[in-house]
Amino acid sequence: MNSMRVWADISLDNIVHNYREIKRLVGDSRIMAVVKADAYGHGAVAVSRALENAGADRFAVATLQEAINLRKAGISRPIMILGSSSPAQTEELIRNDIIQTVYNLETAREFSRSALGLGRKLKVHIKVDTGMSRLGFVAAHPEELERAAETCMLEGLDVEGIFTHLATSEVPEDPFQKKQLELFREFCGKLESRGIHIPLKHSANSGAVINLPESHMDIVRPGLAIYGLYPGRGLSGKADLKPAMQLRAQIVQVHEYTEPVTVSYGRKFASSGRIKTATVAIGYADGLFRTLSGKMDMLVKGKRVRQIGAICMDMCIIDVTNVPDVKEGDTVTLFGTDGSETISVEELAEHAGTISYEIVCALSGRVDRRYINCILPTEQKIDIMT
Repeated sequence: MNSMRVWADISLDNIVHNYREIKRLVGDSRIMAVVKADAYGHGAVAVSRALENAGADRFAVATLQEAINLRKAGISRPIMILGSSSPAQTEELIRNDIIQTVYNLETAREFSRSALGLGRKLKVHIKVDTGMSRLGFVAAHPEELERAAETCMLEGLDVEGIFTHLATSEVPEDPFQKKQLELFREFCGKLESRGIHIPLKHSANSGAVINLPESHMDIVRPGLAIYGLYPGRGLSGKADLKPAMQLRAQIVQVHEYTEPVTVSYGRKFASSGRIKTATVAIGYADGLFRTLSGKMDMLVKGKRVRQIGAICMDMCIIDVTNVPDVKEGDTVTLFGTDGSETISVEELAEHAGTISYEIVCALSGRVDRRYINCILPTEQKIDIMT
């Protein structure tokens, strides 16, 4: 019997394949692989090591701690924080050679003062808000151009790059992404006209990598596509991506009931007669959304079976009446392939009323990550998960 109760099989071969497919699409543009949120649940250290070995130019994370974790694991390529950090963390940023996003003048001034106090400069990229309405100097506000220009002149900052984020790149026909690109180019052009040259420009997320070649610029920032998932239905099949993760769990008990029974909390499922159930060792504390209760299929011995009753914290129940020879210790696939049947992450996301990003990012630390088909040289395989 497998000693793991619930685990994710992660193919580093597929991750490297996806990286190479992205490289084919973007040509000479550098690739900043987005590995925030523990590489979208796939394990940031293992994924980053595989990608660094494959040639990824740099990495992007969301927090300083995520960046430091990669440095401690030996990742040497440039690492950029896409989100916020405190100016009080300037010393840590500089010591670990981390690039920080700056998105307003006030915070930029504080970073600059802190860096000058250390006798150093902090590497930064300037974030421009072209329509996401989240972080950045607002491109549509003339006074924000002045603020961005002043940021570029701060003595304690080394402004290496400038970037924006596209809000609708997963929808190929949406014109808003092109309007954003136009605003971004105009903003950069106005800085150039003031004699401010910023070496690196970037705007392309996964959707734009696949769908919008004019957005590729100096760097692209693929996230979801690295893991073999498409950001939107309209992009499916437009690149040769291979899903990297399959989620599996163990059957811990099988019951046969000859009379009608109700199942799980709230008794929301009632059998109409004879039923054979299997209890599966995964629940919402592992990242399986309770909102999927009674809405999803799983795979057992290559057959689709229905999840029944409320999903519990640590377990859930499936109907295996039509699957012969099911026993304790058998493997259940929640998404992935078993025999000729496949359940995709996108299918699960649709049933949950969410997006594929959330399904993989939600998997908790209780889910063991098992790396398979590792493409790395033998000498690098030993410590890939540490």
